[in-house]
Amino acid sequence: MRNSLSVAVIAMVSTNPPNKNIPTYPEWADEKNVILSSFFWGYIVFQSVAGMIAKKYGAKYLLGIGMFVNSVFCLIMPYFGSQFGYQGVIVCRVIQGLTQGPLLPCCHNLLSKWLPLQERGKMGNFVYACFPLGTVISLPLAGVISSSAAGWPTVFYLYGGISLVWSILWLIFGSNSPSTDRFISEDEKMYIQTGTATDEEKSIATPWKAIFTSGPYYAIIICHCGTSLGDYTMMSETPSYMEKIMDFDLASNSFLCALPSLGQYVVGNLLGQITSRLIEKGVLSVGAARKLSNSLATFVPALFLFLMVFLGPDQSALTLVSLIVGVGMLGAIYSGYLINHMDISPVHAGTLMGIGNSLGNIFGFVAPLSVDAISSISGYNETLKELWNIVFSVSGIVLVATGISYIILGSGEEQPWSRVEDRTISKVRKGDPLRKLSTISFL
Repeated sequence: MRNSLSVAVIAMVSTNPPNKNIPTYPEWADEKNVILSSFFWGYIVFQSVAGMIAKKYGAKYLLGIGMFVNSVFCLIMPYFGSQFGYQGVIVCRVIQGLTQGPLLPCCHNLLSKWLPLQERGKMGNFVYACFPLGTVISLPLAGVISSSAAGWPTVFYLYGGISLVWSILWLIFGSNSPSTDRFISEDEKMYIQTGTATDEEKSIATPWKAIFTSGPYYAIIICHCGTSLGDYTMMSETPSYMEKIMDFDLASNSFLCALPSLGQYVVGNLLGQITSRLIEKGVLSVGAARKLSNSLATFVPALFLFLMVFLGPDQSALTLVSLIVGVGMLGAIYSGYLINHMDISPVHAGTLMGIGNSLGNIFGFVAPLSVDAISSISGYNETLKELWNIVFSVSGIVLVATGISYIILGSGEEQPWSRVEDRTISKVRKGDPLRKLSTISFL
């Protein structure tokens, strides 16, 4: 639902739709970027608050009701567009942003209660890697539907309908924690709650001063902001670069647009499995595993951004490979800083994610604005490769600085300001008999 509009909007403003009975709005063409950005106007608003609400009252209803409302406004978006113009679409997208805002803080809250420490990297990575997987599925499918007789409105009916069903199922079967789940056994509950946040901790006050003087948390925030800038630059600006410099229209090819996200999904899952196994075998500490993943997610994409400076306008294939590999390696964040909140503070993980994701998405906005700023300062326009050389170099430098800062400040240990009891997973790591039971349950 979040990404499909970037493909559907091409058909939405088309002057030559495949089905003449499907309404299109060519007069909206100049407002396309405003429509696409409007989702994020709402997205960054309630993230920090959502984390605190999820901590105090649980994530189940905040997530379920939010996604229910989100689904409804996805379904009615074509109607709002026909009745109220592009402003109606913007209203729907802003509300979708508002209701999707709690998603990551709620996920972090749930995962901190449902994932034992020794499985956090593997299973947390598996969950978050589904974000790029959704993009891999949604973009090509949206392109096929939009260019067929079904028309672009079907994209919103399909995705909104699927999400509506999911939200209802979640509200029926979902649980805030193992202690409130109706279907879990006592043995599995004991296994999961070893080393995780518990319901009794929801009344614990948030130690704001300690959080904002915590080096490991600043490492996470810096990574969230730096990788967001790098990701948005490679995903949002490289298609414009290829179109204006290389005469290669990547944006209109929904399959090629999905390839970088497919790379993220593959890298994210593969690296999550590898680092989790290394942690289990004692080869790497949790902190070392997070730093390894973050280094791959920052230094490798930076390398390919620097490489693009030296690629000529006639090397579109190499540029596309650089985009796919560079964005793909950003998938390493799913076993890096993105789950590190749960390492340093299982109790406050949702709140920490809410703050970090708000700041990260603000820096995501900086990516397209930075192109305009560099153009204004340098005097180069988007049809000159010199402008893009500066853009790619700046983004690469930011990613390198981000990776170095995490190596220096990052940690995989629960911080003193978070500890409320003596949690230990020693029994599990030494071969607790419940380990086998939990593995069966997850399967």
